[in-house]
Amino acid sequence: MPLDPSDLDQIARTVRAALSEETSPAPLANKWRGGKIELWPREVSAGAKEIPIDLFFHKIVMLRDRLRVLEQQINGHAKLDDQDKVHLQQYITRCYGSLTTFNVLFKDKDDHFTGSASRDD
Repeated sequence: MPLDPSDLDQIARTVRAALSEETSPAPLANKWRGGKIELWPREVSAGAKEIPIDLFFHKIVMLRDRLRVLEQQINGHAKLDDQDKVHLQQYITRCYGSLTTFNVLFKDKDDHFTGSASRDD
């Protein structure tokens, strides 16, 4: 018996809810709360762009969470062979390594990005 499209929508909502419950937001280190990031162009007369650090941090955490979901999708993908999964997983690990600069923003070390040199798995 084929699934009703409304059943698929319910399944998708349930999975999204479970993932959002499982992924708790990472806290920003106290010293950065209420801070801002200033971006200055080469031509100083154009003025700076200010971004609240809380907003910037939220986007970094969202990126991290989306990379984790991508990892799960790759690992569970039925049409990828093991070699393809390993290749894509290594690429994602390198992406994490590129993001280690932002670890200074995290309150808890457990939330840090880790690259291939420091991954346990």
